[in-house]
Amino acid sequence: MRVIHHNARSKACLAVALALGLAGCGRGITSTPGDAPNLEEWVAEVKARPAPPLDPLPVMQQFETFEYAAQGMRDPFSTAFSTDGSGSGPRPDSSRRKQTLEQFPLDSLDMVGTIGSGSSLTGLVLAPDKVTYRVQPGVYMGQSDGRITGIYEDRIELVELVPDGAGGWLERPATIALEDN
Repeated sequence: MRVIHHNARSKACLAVALALGLAGCGRGITSTPGDAPNLEEWVAEVKARPAPPLDPLPVMQQFETFEYAAQGMRDPFSTAFSTDGSGSGPRPDSSRRKQTLEQFPLDSLDMVGTIGSGSSLTGLVLAPDKVTYRVQPGVYMGQSDGRITGIYEDRIELVELVPDGAGGWLERPATIALEDN
């Protein structure tokens, strides 16, 4: 019977706690029929108050007008030099038939060795197509009309033709070094 007595005591405590909780919830709320007119009066009073003044609009900054009057001057986007191609200097030979190694960029070609000795050295160049080509002075390679000028045991030297930006061409030296594997 002791279990039943304990159970009845817990039910009584729970009922008291529930009653106190419900009593506490209704303590701040008074809902008498006379309170509604006070609320309506308060809302009417708030609506009747004048609105606070708005901040003034910011003053727009005046910018000084500027008129571009350089029509008589040289156009900065036109070239200062003749671009008709009549200048002297090196030029790519457009009638020359392209060689096999000219289809690859110069930085994608690797020197892998040499054959021969002395002045009769032949260079060995590995292309991106995984084929090793034999090259000698005078052979063209790279996409900038690069012509081989010298083959040495540790490098291949070339001269490339690059546009100078003014309609002419410049010779630029380039080197492909032997890979250290």
